Amino acid sequence: MLNYVARRLLLMIPTLFVISLIVYMIINMPPGDCVTSQIDELLSRGDANALARADELRALYGLDHSVWYRFFHWIGGVFRWDFGLSCQDTVPVKDLIGERLMLTIVMESCTIIFIWTVSFVIGVYAATHQYKFGDYAASFVGFLGLAIPNFLLALVLLYVGKVYFGVSIGGLMDPEFIEKPMSWDKFVSVAKHLVIPTIVIGTSGTAGMIRRLRANLLDELQKQYVVTGRAKGLSPFKLLVKYPLRHAINPFVADIGHLLPEVVSGSVIVSVVLSLPTMGPMLLNALKTQDVNLAATFLLFVAVLTVIGMLISDLLLAALDPRIRFGAAGEK
Repeated sequence: MLNYVARRLLLMIPTLFVISLIVYMIINMPPGDCVTSQIDELLSRGDANALARADELRALYGLDHSVWYRFFHWIGGVFRWDFGLSCQDTVPVKDLIGERLMLTIVMESCTIIFIWTVSFVIGVYAATHQYKFGDYAASFVGFLGLAIPNFLLALVLLYVGKVYFGVSIGGLMDPEFIEKPMSWDKFVSVAKHLVIPTIVIGTSGTAGMIRRLRANLLDELQKQYVVTGRAKGLSPFKLLVKYPLRHAINPFVADIGHLLPEVVSGSVIVSVVLSLPTMGPMLLNALKTQDVNLAATFLLFVAVLTVIGMLISDLLLAALDPRIRFGAAGEK
């Protein structure tokens, strides 16, 4: 097992390198650069030194070098925790993303926990109560979650909260805690404001996993070993947990690595709609303005979390299912 984990950790290095290279090149593909929009703004104001200022800005951001040089300079700085300068505020990227990245990780973690918990409970209940009211209700919730876009649900909740309850559910904390250091009161405020974004972002992911777990568990409950166990007098709970649930949960656990990028991509527009101080709006603006260092850094963090999630899912699968083994013994 240790050899397997070591090999996977070593494999992450070339994997993340290739991902960062592809992301960096794709961001640089559109014509122009992050200085173009700034120069256009200066020209619109009638600044006579706009063109000279353009050369200074390109030299500042390293845009006077080739894209390959900029990439290797950026990736080299990553190992020193230096992600370059952001074109938005001419400040280091690590200073710009600080609290936003932490809030993003907290929100995504809460969303994933919400998805796993709700989909597991509802999926198991729906499978063990097939064609009953609970099963139909779970199916309805699943189809509803798949059909309603996240941003539309966010808009509906904003409207309902404002019109019928007179409260604003936007933001991730009360206004008085913005740009203040973390404290207990700020933590409580963030925890209260996390409820709505977690439900909104997690709805679609929960709906899909409910349907998947229900289908897998129904397939296992109809197999012969379950009928034999029931005939031997095993209790329903023990019969469910010992084998069918452990087998049916394999695809559920395997989705850990795939769930994270889906949650991140779904949270970008929701963060804009709900005015959340996370990396979503910043990433969207960075892509629009071709702020390569900022966008590539955030996407690199997403890639890191994804490959770590894939490793965790593989280790959990080995722990849940004794048929899965790693190393030479498993290959034989």
